[in-house]
Amino acid sequence: MTTICSYSIEQYMKMIEDFHGSSAPGLLIGGFMVDLALKNKPECEFYDCICETATCLPDAIQLLTPCTFGNGWLKVINAGRFALTVFDKYNGNGVRVNLSASKLENFPEIKNWFLKLKKKQEQDKDLLFREIIAAGASILDIKEVKVSPDFIGKKKGSKISLCSQCGEAYPVRERDNGKCLICDGLNLYL
Repeated sequence: MTTICSYSIEQYMKMIEDFHGSSAPGLLIGGFMVDLALKNKPECEFYDCICETATCLPDAIQLLTPCTFGNGWLKVINAGRFALTVFDKYNGNGVRVNLSASKLENFPEIKNWFLKLKKKQEQDKDLLFREIIAAGASILDIKEVKVSPDFIGKKKGSKISLCSQCGEAYPVRERDNGKCLICDGLNLYL
């Protein structure tokens, strides 16, 4: 029986739907990616994750590891690559796993989805999920990596100041002018 981090496919699909809001091919593939990374990560007590996309894959990491965006153990670098790295949080030794486009020839519906060769409404979702389950980790690449020191360890929180314009608390920046990012021109709202 195929499992993802000790969960059956059915259990993991239910977790995806509960957490993500719907079943998603990226989270199913992401589950296989996390499973492969955890089985091959260096022996260590504590680890962090880097995710190279902001779409779907961070949710798989948060579902299957203690690494979350909120606790700072998951760093999302939106490079647009469907890849993740699990590494020793103290020395940076780890493994990087990515979905390999070169391994998709035997899985045409995954290829159509991944490379956006078909519009979402034209894809056969049932076939896509069957192919993902059949493919499992066979469509993934894995390699050992050493993470840049910029991503190792927890960054100290910066000093907190009160914005001279709105009065709200904000973290002081390197080139600070006494205003929070919003009052300094970052337009979040119309």
